[in-house]
Amino acid sequence: MMAAEVSELCVPVPWGEIRGRVWGPEHGRPVLCLHGWADNCGAFKTLIPLLPKEFRYIAVDLVGHGLSSHRPPGDFYSLPEYVTDVLRVTDALQLRKFSVIGHSMGGDVAGMFSALYPEMVDALVLLDNYGILPTDSKEICKVASQGIDQILQFEKKTEEEKRRLYTYEKAVERLKAANPTLSERSVHILLERGLVQVEGGFVFSRDLRVHFKNIVRISLEQSLEIQSRIQASVLAVLTDKGFDKILSEPAQRKFTSALLECLKNRNHTVVRVPGDHHVHLNNPEVIAPFVSDFLRTKVLSQSINRQHKL
Repeated sequence: MMAAEVSELCVPVPWGEIRGRVWGPEHGRPVLCLHGWADNCGAFKTLIPLLPKEFRYIAVDLVGHGLSSHRPPGDFYSLPEYVTDVLRVTDALQLRKFSVIGHSMGGDVAGMFSALYPEMVDALVLLDNYGILPTDSKEICKVASQGIDQILQFEKKTEEEKRRLYTYEKAVERLKAANPTLSERSVHILLERGLVQVEGGFVFSRDLRVHFKNIVRISLEQSLEIQSRIQASVLAVLTDKGFDKILSEPAQRKFTSALLECLKNRNHTVVRVPGDHHVHLNNPEVIAPFVSDFLRTKVLSQSINRQHKL
């Protein structure tokens, strides 16, 4: 079983470390796995054992999530910074060519990385993600100022005010309330890396600043331009009760059809599956066949073809 070949990942960065977990053989074809907003790399724990065994799956806790360090005081979280973190990890692991699986926000990071470094990514799997989600141009200034205000308000709080203590049971309730679609098992899986025990109880390990409005926004035109620069084969697995239902900014809903159109126009593969936003964690058997087939045909068979030509 692949489960026996799991190790902890730790990559030093200037302000601390990026942590994660690695599944699979040492010389397997690398697949980088990027989780969604406010989750951690445990989100892939049930899916990866169902995927092809010839690959090495490197699932990271994005900075500010799971067991990875938080950004330094005074800093904020944005898509370009996450992309830079991914490059830090791939540099440290000396990865030159690899595949990427990204869920939700992790799909945005994966998409932008694939556009900026197209020669490094051979296959891209977007789980309940259409590509880099744009913001209505008329809203960009308002949203950015909201995010800046949130950061400055947060910095005025004392450490005690910033830290919220929970019992384990209360933490379970809190995560369930925030993500009603998570199954009981999924909640406990995410809390394995999502909670830290401290004197008097538990605190969530993620940085509270990840909850603030992202201040770096792009327009639809920019989003489509970035998406067009992805050279990798793309598989988008969309759920019937997922992404569209959870968009926090209603204006963003009108962009998903344009992003979908762009994917289809470039002959990428788009499939719809029954389930909700966390189907890859709750019911991984629903999406595993699509992801497995894609990795085998776009990565393994392509590499065999190349070897035959040499």
